[in-house]
Amino acid sequence: MKHTISVLVENEFGVLTRVAGLFSGRGFNIESLSVAPTLDPSVSRMTIVTRGDDRILEQVNKQLNKLIDTIKVTDFTGQDYVEREMALVKVTAEEDTRAEVLRIADIFRARVVDVTPRSYTLEITGAPTKLDAVIDLLKPMGIKELVRSGPVVMGRGQ
Repeated sequence: MKHTISVLVENEFGVLTRVAGLFSGRGFNIESLSVAPTLDPSVSRMTIVTRGDDRILEQVNKQLNKLIDTIKVTDFTGQDYVEREMALVKVTAEEDTRAEVLRIADIFRARVVDVTPRSYTLEITGAPTKLDAVIDLLKPMGIKELVRSGPVVMGRGQ
């Protein structure tokens, strides 16, 4: 089962290494990891996506809470939250496929951020399932390069 965990941590040297070491030392796989400072520059938010059963997740949460640098751990499993991811996709755009690439970009509200005579680079944001759908449609045209940020999440307002 997929779990998305948000961890507020002190924004200090080595914190990321300690969190990653916690996962690797116990055999937990990190599917994706996004880290950035919050409004308070001394605090960073990590969004970690991992897979495992409830027993494994409980161990992860307990271990994360034991780290000195951890301020708060939130598991969004079963909660309402907003999830977004960003991808840059460099896709082949020869003369016969350029219009199709632009049509797909328009349908999914992707932005063209770079154009060359033989390629477009698209910026796509949205739920990870949306990104998967766009990428599946662009694959037949020839994806040259792909970068995904991994999801970031925030609990819904009340």
